[in-house]
Amino acid sequence: MFTRFLTLESSREDPHVTVLPVPYDSTASWGAGARFGPEAMIHASNYVETYDEELGVTIQDARVFIMEPVEPHIGSTEEMARRIETMTDAAAETGGMPLILGGDHSVTIGAARAMARRHPPLSFLHIDAHADMRNSYEGSRFSHACTARRLTELGRVVQVGIRSLSEEESLLVGSATTVFWARDINESRDNAWISQVTDALGPDVYITFDVDALDPAVMPATGTPEPGGLTYRHVLDLITAVMQKKRVVGADVVELSPVPGLNHPQFTVARILLRMMAAAFGRPVR
Repeated sequence: MFTRFLTLESSREDPHVTVLPVPYDSTASWGAGARFGPEAMIHASNYVETYDEELGVTIQDARVFIMEPVEPHIGSTEEMARRIETMTDAAAETGGMPLILGGDHSVTIGAARAMARRHPPLSFLHIDAHADMRNSYEGSRFSHACTARRLTELGRVVQVGIRSLSEEESLLVGSATTVFWARDINESRDNAWISQVTDALGPDVYITFDVDALDPAVMPATGTPEPGGLTYRHVLDLITAVMQKKRVVGADVVELSPVPGLNHPQFTVARILLRMMAAAFGRPVR
């Protein structure tokens, strides 16, 4: 059982954020290991400062509750999605914003279903290297490669950082979703694209952040790294804007596959998690 997150003691009393670890990577199609991601994220989070030097706020007064990890169901991806949906509902019942820590990207499907039912109409910010728009992959509609396709069945989907997709997916991206390609973001001279992303989202937003959206030079610890990715600054500024301008009702961070002896990837994720908390629940420091 985890007792601290971002150095904050876990308590069920009126949490701002409820953390739900999901150590599951049974749909991983190349490098496995994302099942170790939740523990690595939580561990690294307890070595960051609670003060955000850019925003000038502290999260010392924020309250978190860490739930027991979801027990993986190895035999059925559909059953696993139902299990995550049930546990996300339980997380939401605590009153805190559900924050799901995966695990491969399939864990988003169940969590998104729970939150879309609670907050209609809900839009989804999908930050990823991959389009994830296949209808089925390796015999499953609940694979990590189908996540965004399932999200389109629930609400508006805005994709950021995409740079890898199949021919099938290319016929859907940009019509079934709004897409901001990694190449265009990297060539941009300013942050105007961030305002375009927030404009494309509805008032209530669920964020799903696949860490492989980051360039492999920044994030080597992921199962399917793709060159030409986003910078840490891109992701930090985008998440800050969305947390401040929209009502973020839930979020997940997925696909961190820790590499023994390599600590900076999980610390990078921990700093992004700090920014999520700071932008939404930080107290100004005078």
